[in-house]
Amino acid sequence: MASKTRVLAASGVALALGLTTAACGGGSDDDNGNNNSSGKSEFGAAITSVVNQSTTKGGTLNLWSSQDADSWDPARGYYAFVWNLNRLYTRKLVDYAATPGKDGLKLQPDLAEAEPTISADKLTYTFKLRSGLKWDDGSAITSKDVKYGIERVWATDTISGGPYYLPNVLDQGQNYKGPYKDTDPNKLGLKSVTTPDDQTIEFKLAKPYSDFLYLLAMPGSGPVPQKRDTGAKYGLKPAASGPYMFKDIQPGKSVSWVRNPNWDPATDPIRKALPEAINLTITTNADDLDNRLLAGTADLDVGQTGVQAAARTKLLTDPNLKANSDAPTTGFLRFADMTPVAPMNDINCRKAVIYAADPTALQAARGGPFAGGDIGTSILPPNIAGSDANYDPYNRKQGKPQIDKAKEALAACGKPNGFNVTIAARNNRDAEVKTAEALQASLKAVGIIAKIDQYDGAQDSAIGGSPEIVKQRGYGIIITGWGADFPTGAGYMQPIVDSRYIVKNGNFNRAEVKDPAIDKLFDDAAAETDPAKAAEIYKQINEKTMEGAYLLPFVVDKALNYRNPRLTNVYIHDAFGMVDFQALGTSDGK
Repeated sequence: MASKTRVLAASGVALALGLTTAACGGGSDDDNGNNNSSGKSEFGAAITSVVNQSTTKGGTLNLWSSQDADSWDPARGYYAFVWNLNRLYTRKLVDYAATPGKDGLKLQPDLAEAEPTISADKLTYTFKLRSGLKWDDGSAITSKDVKYGIERVWATDTISGGPYYLPNVLDQGQNYKGPYKDTDPNKLGLKSVTTPDDQTIEFKLAKPYSDFLYLLAMPGSGPVPQKRDTGAKYGLKPAASGPYMFKDIQPGKSVSWVRNPNWDPATDPIRKALPEAINLTITTNADDLDNRLLAGTADLDVGQTGVQAAARTKLLTDPNLKANSDAPTTGFLRFADMTPVAPMNDINCRKAVIYAADPTALQAARGGPFAGGDIGTSILPPNIAGSDANYDPYNRKQGKPQIDKAKEALAACGKPNGFNVTIAARNNRDAEVKTAEALQASLKAVGIIAKIDQYDGAQDSAIGGSPEIVKQRGYGIIITGWGADFPTGAGYMQPIVDSRYIVKNGNFNRAEVKDPAIDKLFDDAAAETDPAKAAEIYKQINEKTMEGAYLLPFVVDKALNYRNPRLTNVYIHDAFGMVDFQALGTSDGK
């Protein structure tokens, strides 16, 4: 995702393919420290423990962001912070447990009353819904609402932008067009998903798929009431199945949520719903946002991508401020897609860019080793099983550009004196613009003259995510970032390198990788139920992707963020790589 955008950043190598009945909040009772309340706030405390643990309700949570949501429609939103905020108003059959540490990567029943019944051949999943589930208008949430919500994912001509996993698993040759073109009178014509009654939903797979439950934990798998669906406009006021409902949405300016009076905490094992209200203010001035954070008038930056340079200096030099900060590894990789726009359609021209790039300068542009992250050497982050910390095919870890190798690659691609290329970067992501500038400076040393085009980050899916627009604008390199949609190699790599995930809008395979061998390896991994064997397959995909020189890794992302001392129940959720927003409360009741 472009930046994930996207998406979830997963941490650890836990391939938790089953569900867990872990209690909401807090954590497990094991000895890994996940259930600790820190007593006093310390730097990095929220990474492994719950800071200021509390069950006190009341007050208003004041969130800020330097970027608007790509969409509040659960099927369209793909930014990581949007998926995180979705937990306030969208419930799914299963969702990630509300706990810090590796236990947060486990799935537990949400709308479902229990784990699914799975047939012996692993092709049929049957869920029963909890009793007493209601929408914010008081009507009952039924299995048909869940099916209808899932069917909307197919309607990319109307609601493009979100992940596209489910059609690849559940369409099975039906060529379903989504509910808006459904000839079924009830608009529930997807054959692989059935609803025998209002409490039961059944999924029939064509072949075993080890990551299927992760797909059901995505916001787009949440229910949508057909009578309230407004198609492309649904994101302006989605229905709420969670504890909060939308009070007001002012695109580009603000969002406010209030309590959903028909949400019953007895039916929800995950959400605490402590604040009375939640406000999100959107600004284009990231430095102003940081100043408000440090002054205590803003509680949290939901982007969670790190404070700007000025605030970074203050946080790291003031012990009191630093004590309310965290710098977790987010699970994101920051990198550049190299598109099929000439001359980047030549592998040797792509290699010339990789060798000419200065790893240390790019790392510095992201914030340095502390707040930016470690130098990236491949496309699979170290927190996903299958990653190899020693795999460095372009010798990037040593930290210097390789001018001689870059010139050899230029000669091999028929451009010995260099070439012109356009680098695209989102205009509302200062670190991405700085990264583009650092790359531009590196490339100039070997005669590659780069022009930087800053485009509207709020339109990322329609610009960077449109292969046609990318070609029209001549974008040869796109600065982006990605975090896992779910914590496996497929959850991280499939949207960005599987050719079957290239779509006309909302595309995230921006290098347009079309390698049948890579596609087949994804199929092999999906059928593999042994996580260790699957990890070996993902290792091969990583290597093939790097051999094709489709992507230039910058850093394995870290983000230095500040949390208002008045916040309670603060912890980094490993499935998102950021604070778990739904768990937050306020200590002063204001």
